[in-house]
Amino acid sequence: MPRLFRFAVTARWAGGGMRWRDFARHAESQGYDVLLVTDHMGPQLAPIPAMMAAADATERMRVGSFVFSNDYRNLAMLAKEIATVDAISGGRVEVGMGAGWSVSDYRQLGIAYEPPAVRVARLEEAVPLLDRLLREDVVDHAGTYYRMRETRILPRPVQQPRPPFMIGGGGARVLKLAARSAEIVGFAPSIDANGRPRPHSVTIGGLRERVKRFDRYAGDRDVEKNLWVFDAGVSDRARSFSRAAATIAKRSVNALVRSPFFLYGTRASLRSQLREMRDELGISYIAVPGRAINEFATIVQELRGT
Repeated sequence: MPRLFRFAVTARWAGGGMRWRDFARHAESQGYDVLLVTDHMGPQLAPIPAMMAAADATERMRVGSFVFSNDYRNLAMLAKEIATVDAISGGRVEVGMGAGWSVSDYRQLGIAYEPPAVRVARLEEAVPLLDRLLREDVVDHAGTYYRMRETRILPRPVQQPRPPFMIGGGGARVLKLAARSAEIVGFAPSIDANGRPRPHSVTIGGLRERVKRFDRYAGDRDVEKNLWVFDAGVSDRARSFSRAAATIAKRSVNALVRSPFFLYGTRASLRSQLREMRDELGISYIAVPGRAINEFATIVQELRGT
């Protein structure tokens, strides 16, 4: 039995504090299930206060991160802040975690940009430790990268045994981590250190390969599958294709049209495409960018919960 569709809108900034609250209320009114906040330096809101403001401005909509970069924060304090937002929001938090990739972020934060293997190794230790911090009353830990003694996270999260984890990434080690530790796996294009998608990773073939690999790792575990969409529009107008071409250089328009990460078309074609992806790949949780919130709302309203 396929999972029911869920839809998120991913955002960074709405131009002002009150406008952010208005954006969250608008997303909820359009039928979106979750508001996801990215985690970078530069022109965007800090994710934790943005999540809390969005939760406070809405009634049912969940809030989450896509995704917290593991190296940016003290892990015990991150657990405390997640638990606090979950408690204040009445249990509406989703916790996205990733290894971090942006050279610019690391430079601005004064953090060493270590090789991917090191960053992923830290994430592999951090995720089960974060799980313990949110589940257990007292945590002691002595590992390669983290040491804690008699750590208590108060308040406790409302969601039990803890808020759901989403782990995003495409490499084998991160997919294995998601398969054993997350309730949600996030599939996004593979990004280089400067934020450019790697061409093969945006194709349907590249996505199939990663989903197939993940399914082998997950075995019998039922993990919700999320697709992070770069751009979307309910139209066949050329401006949509030019936006995609500007994002990924040297890709043909024909290839971009078929990419699952650029959802353009009529309402009927998009409904069909999303249902086919769910039937073939099990992807039922779709995250669209904030600029597409209004155009894609018709699809959200027709498919969510079905």
